[in-house]
Amino acid sequence: MRLTVLALAVSISLAACGGGSSGSAVTPAPAPVPTPSPAPAPTQTAVTFTNVSVHDPAVIKVDATWYVFGSHLAAAKSTDLMNWTKTADGVTAANPLFNNVVTALADTFAWAQVTDLWAPDVIKLDDGKFYMYYNACKGDSPRSALGFAVADKVEGPYTNKQILLKSGMWDQISDDGTIYDARIHPNTVDPTTLRDKDGALWMVYGSYSGGIFILAMDKASGLPKPGQGYGKHLMGGNHARIEGGYIMYSAQSAYYYLFTSFGGLDANGGYNLRVSRSRNPDGPFVDAKGTDMATVKANRALPLFDDASVAPHGQKLMGNYQFALAAGESGTPIGYVSPGHNSAQYDAASGKYFILFHTRFPGTGEAHELRVHEMFISEDGWPVVAPFRYAPLTLAVPTISATVTAADAAGTYKMINHGKDISTSVKSSQAIKLASDGTVSGAATGSWAHKGGNNVGITLTGGGTFHGVLSRQWNTNANAFVVTFTAQSVDGVSIWGARSGH
Repeated sequence: MRLTVLALAVSISLAACGGGSSGSAVTPAPAPVPTPSPAPAPTQTAVTFTNVSVHDPAVIKVDATWYVFGSHLAAAKSTDLMNWTKTADGVTAANPLFNNVVTALADTFAWAQVTDLWAPDVIKLDDGKFYMYYNACKGDSPRSALGFAVADKVEGPYTNKQILLKSGMWDQISDDGTIYDARIHPNTVDPTTLRDKDGALWMVYGSYSGGIFILAMDKASGLPKPGQGYGKHLMGGNHARIEGGYIMYSAQSAYYYLFTSFGGLDANGGYNLRVSRSRNPDGPFVDAKGTDMATVKANRALPLFDDASVAPHGQKLMGNYQFALAAGESGTPIGYVSPGHNSAQYDAASGKYFILFHTRFPGTGEAHELRVHEMFISEDGWPVVAPFRYAPLTLAVPTISATVTAADAAGTYKMINHGKDISTSVKSSQAIKLASDGTVSGAATGSWAHKGGNNVGITLTGGGTFHGVLSRQWNTNANAFVVTFTAQSVDGVSIWGARSGH
């Protein structure tokens, strides 16, 4: 009996272990397949810049390289408008732009009674050569000489040709055949050149004194056409603080835009950028209210450098400002002091407008650097300037669209109102919200509307209606490309906004 029970137990045990009469082997459980970790999402790396100091930068693009030429015979170049290399600086015999500028321009320095140079301009003419229009000014008076030099290459060396214009000859016959009067005649400095839509050559010049003037030029010789004297007066006079004239033509709007700087260039001078427009290269130039800028000048009955008479006129693009740091932002708050003396250009290769200027900065005294911002033409046909320095959207990680929809635009912003004044005060940003229901709330109230494309309209209670453009710009403090707006009113006031949250 015991043997029978034992045999039965063994049989049951084998059956329980799968050891039945089929004789099949034990099948092991499959090993688990590990789940791959998701690839990390691409993250935005910092966009970097290499800065240079070039005062009063005049731009020219040669092939794929951008060059700027400025006061004190400074020059720099870049292939991306972000990272610049200085190529020349200082009015010395060692400056590579001339073989020896001190001796080459000896007559110019003798007239101006100073060995220094102010803002030049360089243009390539039909003979394939580069023409530099230079100038020297005594500084404490409008005693100046303006001439030109020529080079085979944009970086020189330039060979001096001749003096074209002089000013500051007190109680003597001036270049227009009358006794020189600094209230109505120009200070012959700050030359810039342009080709109009038909290819004709022009030169704009002037600073303070009698204002901004324009001359028709012979594009074969680079000389002014005969019989013009000082040329046609465009703006300023009676020693109004207006200078740095630069004209850009836009085929998009069919307007010529005359950029100028109002105020004084130093950190306490209230320098600010303004623009007016015309259908013709030689004017008349008007602001959005239709004011003929040739009538905008200082009041002779008031002390010199009367800003109050000129401040209400022209479209103010920017002045002193500083964005506050928003939550999550870091670094030195972005801001400018006395931005001005610009050049501007439409770049066919990228389809973009750019404005180049020098600026000082809050709390850093007279130290200055070159800055480049993208610029747009609003639906009203006025240039508006992006709030942050230029960095192409192709640097965004991950890729983002240049199109800004109404949904993209709704959110909180840091807003700068540049006002219309010529002032040393620094405008601080204010927090506002563009709500999805079309209202504006916060430090300013009103309404806003997406107007198709990237166009935007903003109405501020008590502040007017602004038309402008939405875009994505690089905010260094946020280490991100953020939605921005730039817009302008008929009163000539510009507002900027930088997205600071959701």
